[in-house]
Amino acid sequence: MFSYIPNPFIIPVGVAMGILLAMPFGPVNLLGLQRAVERGFFGGMAAGLGIMLGDGLIALATSLGVKSVSGAIRDYRTAIQIAGGIALLLVGIKLYFTKSAIATEKHDENATLYDYIGEIPQMFFLTLTNPAATLGLVAIFGGVSSFVEVESYIDAFTIVAAIMGGSFLYWFVVSQLIAAIRHRIDMVRLEQINRIAGLVLIGFGCVLIGEMLAKRTHWWW
Repeated sequence: MFSYIPNPFIIPVGVAMGILLAMPFGPVNLLGLQRAVERGFFGGMAAGLGIMLGDGLIALATSLGVKSVSGAIRDYRTAIQIAGGIALLLVGIKLYFTKSAIATEKHDENATLYDYIGEIPQMFFLTLTNPAATLGLVAIFGGVSSFVEVESYIDAFTIVAAIMGGSFLYWFVVSQLIAAIRHRIDMVRLEQINRIAGLVLIGFGCVLIGEMLAKRTHWWW
């Protein structure tokens, strides 16, 4: 009976992990914030849901076997990193050159999550192909396992649900806050935000691709 009850400490730890993973320390999360500024609450939530699902899938695989996932990431790191680099590069270039536009208040009132549904698979793919996020999540799991043990499938599913819950909470709150103040941003500032975000994404993409090319070149030499 008790084997079906998860470790209660897993839930708050998982929620905290989800919030930390959703914070804009990397290019994908930065892009999610840009979507909230430009498109409002539902635009930010669509991007956040894609990131949340990507983090959730990585967390599920990691919670079921840290060593096997680490090995798979190591074996396919080149392909993952190049795919992620190209994706970030393309998105960054598009963001940099796309004409800025803030959705009007009338559009905000009529908009639904469905209007931005295409953002979910895009952000999901970017999250999965971001090696830094994947390795970071594996590292966090390794550290968490030292004081909160994930001993069963129930524990694994519980911590994954808690991580996704923390991520959802973060994006819900942040999207609401940005939606409340975004109309104070004029077009010039939005243009600057988009260009800075685009350059950051382009930079990350170039670094990911450049690192792999440098390693391959050194190998051939």
